Amino acid sequence: MPRAPPAIDHAGNTMTQNPLLAPVSDLVDYAAVKPGHIVPAIEELLGIARKAVDHAADAALAPTWEAVVEPLDTASERLWRAWSVAGHLNAVVNTPELREAYNAALPLITEFSTWVGLHEGLYKQYQRLAAAPDFAAWAPVRRRIVDMALRDFRLSGVELQGEDRERYARISDREAQASQKFSENVLDSIDAWSLVVEDEARLAGIPADVLSAARAAAAEDGKPGWKLTLKMPCYLPVMQYAQDRSLREALYRGYGTVASEQGDAQFDNSPLIEELLSLRAEESGLLGLGTFAALRLQTRMARDASEVTVFLRDLAGRAKPYAQRDLAELTAYATGELGLDSLQPWDVAFASERLRESRYAYSEDEVKQYFTEPRVLAGLYEVIEKLFDVRLAETPVSTWHSDARGVRVESPAGDLIGYLYLDLYARSGKQSGAWVDSERTRRVVAGRVQTPVVYLTCNFSRPNGDRAAVLTHDDVITLFHETGHALHALLSEVDEPGAAAFASVEWDAIELPSQFMENFCWEWAVVQKLSAHVDTGEALPRALYDRLVAARNYQSGMQTVRQIEFALFDMLMHDRARGATITEVLALLQEVRQEVAVLFPPAWHRLPHAFSHLFAGGYGAGYYSYKWAEVLSADAYEAFEEAAAKQAEKQPGNALGTLDPETGARFRREVLAVGGSRPAAESFAAFRGRAPRIDALLRHSGMSGN
Repeated sequence: MPRAPPAIDHAGNTMTQNPLLAPVSDLVDYAAVKPGHIVPAIEELLGIARKAVDHAADAALAPTWEAVVEPLDTASERLWRAWSVAGHLNAVVNTPELREAYNAALPLITEFSTWVGLHEGLYKQYQRLAAAPDFAAWAPVRRRIVDMALRDFRLSGVELQGEDRERYARISDREAQASQKFSENVLDSIDAWSLVVEDEARLAGIPADVLSAARAAAAEDGKPGWKLTLKMPCYLPVMQYAQDRSLREALYRGYGTVASEQGDAQFDNSPLIEELLSLRAEESGLLGLGTFAALRLQTRMARDASEVTVFLRDLAGRAKPYAQRDLAELTAYATGELGLDSLQPWDVAFASERLRESRYAYSEDEVKQYFTEPRVLAGLYEVIEKLFDVRLAETPVSTWHSDARGVRVESPAGDLIGYLYLDLYARSGKQSGAWVDSERTRRVVAGRVQTPVVYLTCNFSRPNGDRAAVLTHDDVITLFHETGHALHALLSEVDEPGAAAFASVEWDAIELPSQFMENFCWEWAVVQKLSAHVDTGEALPRALYDRLVAARNYQSGMQTVRQIEFALFDMLMHDRARGATITEVLALLQEVRQEVAVLFPPAWHRLPHAFSHLFAGGYGAGYYSYKWAEVLSADAYEAFEEAAAKQAEKQPGNALGTLDPETGARFRREVLAVGGSRPAAESFAAFRGRAPRIDALLRHSGMSGN
C-alpha cells in the first residue's frame, strides 16, 4: 500500500472484460469501470462466495483455521473489494446510471450479508473452532477473530427461529435500502439548490476566490451573475463573510432545510427517519436487547447507554459555562460593534469571524492564502515520514475522475506498504463531507503480503485557474484527521482481515488516530512545513501563527456543547424500545438543546433530515464516539508533548517539537500496526502505560479551569 507497483493490466480490464472481476492482487482500473459492470460482477462474485460459505459450514471439515476461515476469507474478499469500489464510485461520481446499478446490486449484497449472519451451519462451525482442543494454543489474533465472529453471529440473529428469523431478514434488507435513499436525498437536495445573484453589491465581503468560482459556475449554466450553492467551499465563506444579511439568511435557510418537508418535497427524509427508527427498534427487540443503543454498544468500549449519557452530561456540565461566556461575548459584539439588532442564527458565523478578526487580528481568509494544497500535502507527507518512518510519493494510477490521484506508501528501503487514493475537491455528484474507506485490506496470503488500498475523500475548494487550491486551517485539520484514519489501515501489520482496523476496532475508538493527527496542525515546526503563500511562496509568518494559536480555543465552549448536543440527541433517540414520529424526533432534539445547548435554531430548522452520520453513515447510536475518542487522542498526544518537553531540557531550541520519531514509532507499533487484533483499551494502555484520562482534553480545549 524493493519493486515498482504492479502495472495495471488494461488488456484484461477492457469493456469486453469486467474490471471488477480482476484479481484482488491487481489495482483496479477505475477509468474502465462502467455502471453496467456492477450487477454482473456482484452476481458472479456472490455465487462464488455462497459456495464458499456452504463449504466452510461442512461439518465434515476439520475445525481448523486453514480449513474453515482462510478459504472463506479468500473467496469473499473479491466480493467485498468489488462492492467497495461500487460504493465508492456511487459516493464520488454519482450519476443516474451508476445510482441505478448500485441500487440494483444493494439488495443482493444485503440479502447475502443477512444470509451469512443467519447461517446456522457456519455458526456451528465457528462454535466447533472455539471448542477445538488446540484452540487455546492458537495465535491470540485468530482466537479474537473467532470470538468476535461468534458475537456477530448472535447479533445477526442466527439464534432466531421461524417468523422472527424471516422478519429479521426483511428488516435488514429494508434498513439498507432506506439508508441509501436517505443519502441520495441529501445529495440531490444539496445539488438541486442554488441561488444566482446578479447584483454584485449583494456579494460584498465574500472572498475573491469564492466569487470567481461562483462566477464560473453561473457561466457554466449559461447564466449571468454568480451562482451560490450549499457545497461547503461556497456555503461556509458566504456565511462567514457576506455583509448582506438577507443573503446569509437565504443560504442558512437552504442548508437548514435540506432533504426536509421545508424544501423540495421529493427529497423529504421525514418518512425515512421514522421508518429507520422503527426498524432499528424492532431489530433490537427481536435480538432481545431492548434498544438499538444496547445493540450497537455490544461492540463498543462503552458498556451501555447510561455510561455514554453520564459521560456526555459530565462533559456538558464542564463546557456549558464556557459556551455561555462565548455566546455572551459574541452577542455583545454583534449588537455593540456590528449594529445587529439581535444575533440571529445566520449571523453567528459572520459575527464570529468579525470578532475573531477584532480580537486576534487575523481572518480565516487571510490565513488560507498560506495553505496551498500542494504545500500542505508535501508537509503532511513529511510529517508522516518523520513520525512513522515511511515514504509517500504520488504515482500514476487509473482513477475515477481527473481530480483523483494515487500515492504510493513504502518503507525507507522502497518496499511497498500500500496505496492511498486522494480525491480532495468538491463537485456536483459527490457526497459532501470528508471520509476514508478501504478498498483492499492488508493480508498475508501464502506467505506473501497483500498491501492495502485506501481512499481519502474531502470536499475542498478547487484550484482557481493557474492558482493552486487554497485550504482554510480547518481544511488542513480535516485533511490530517482523515489521514489518521488512512494510516490506521495503511500501517497495519495484522495478517488476518478479520482483525483489520476498519473491520474490528471498536467504533468509539476508531477516531483515536484521526483526532490524534489533528494536533500537529497547531505546531510551529509543522506549520512551517505546511505553509507557502499562494502568491509569494512565503511561509506563514510567526506573528500570524501566534495569533492563530492564541485563537485555537476561540469559542471552544460553544463548539463542544454543539457536539454534545448531536451525541446526546443520537443516544437518547436510539435508547428507546420503539421508533418515533418525526414530531417526536424534533421534540427530543429541542429537549436536548434545552439541557446542553446555548444556540437555538429556528423552529423550521431540520437538522435530523441531513444528519447522514446517524441515518446513512453507520454512526447511529455512535455519534458520541467523537468525544469519547477525543479523550483518548488528547491523552495520546500528550505523550508527544511530554517527549518534546524532555528533549527541550536536553537540547534547548529543539526544532522538532512534538515530531518525535521515537514516540511516533511506539504509537505506530502499539496503536496503528495492531488494528483490531486486541481491544482498543489494551492498545491504548500499551502505548500510554495506563488507562486514559480526561485531563489532556480539557487542557487542549481551554477548559481545564472548570
